[in-house]
Amino acid sequence: MAEAHLCGLQDEFTCLVCQDTLTDPVTILCGHNFCLKCLTNYWDQSQECSCPQCRHTFTTRPELNRNTLLNKVIKKFKRPRLSPPLSQNYAGPGDVECDFCTGKKFRAMKSCLTCPASYCQTHLQPHYEGDALKHHNLVDPVRNLKEKLCEKHQKSLEMFCKTDEMCICLMCGMTEHDDHEKVELETEREEKQNQLEVTIRRRLEKKEKKIKETMRTAEQMKVSEIKITLH
Repeated sequence: MAEAHLCGLQDEFTCLVCQDTLTDPVTILCGHNFCLKCLTNYWDQSQECSCPQCRHTFTTRPELNRNTLLNKVIKKFKRPRLSPPLSQNYAGPGDVECDFCTGKKFRAMKSCLTCPASYCQTHLQPHYEGDALKHHNLVDPVRNLKEKLCEKHQKSLEMFCKTDEMCICLMCGMTEHDDHEKVELETEREEKQNQLEVTIRRRLEKKEKKIKETMRTAEQMKVSEIKITLH
């Protein structure tokens, strides 16, 4: 019920200056709310300090302090909302199961590389609500999650060591691979993908060139046969 009221107040949580959801909201004396950065920039570029909404003018520039209560409400408003537990589906063939369901398991919605574990909608909720979990690395459901972890440190493989040509975790990067050339795993994946695309394109171009040469040779042979026939 409370979240339904929050949805109806979306306009109240929008900054008139940037037309986006309030960030670091401040409330000025006339009662209107703005992003701290937006209002600061607005006043820096104006000859007078006035409210961008009601145009109320202040004789001296007010000190801006973040509205802590409003900031908490907006965070609740912006928090991802998951579907009710009743809409969940049981894990079927090919699905990744939730590691925390007992009995018949629900289908996992996300896997956490930090925990590491896979979660259904219900058991995933603490990762969106708790400060201790919200910075964890959530990805689409992953099978054999332990294979994504460093065997030595049980941490997610987030880096690629170019020197040893292997995936490593952050702890490995600071210890035995400290002096090696390293990049983020996603960066290396994109680079390999680009290299593969270039290789495939070159092969296709080479194949196309060979086909054209074959067709040209066949056409020349056909012309020669016609000439011989005419003579």
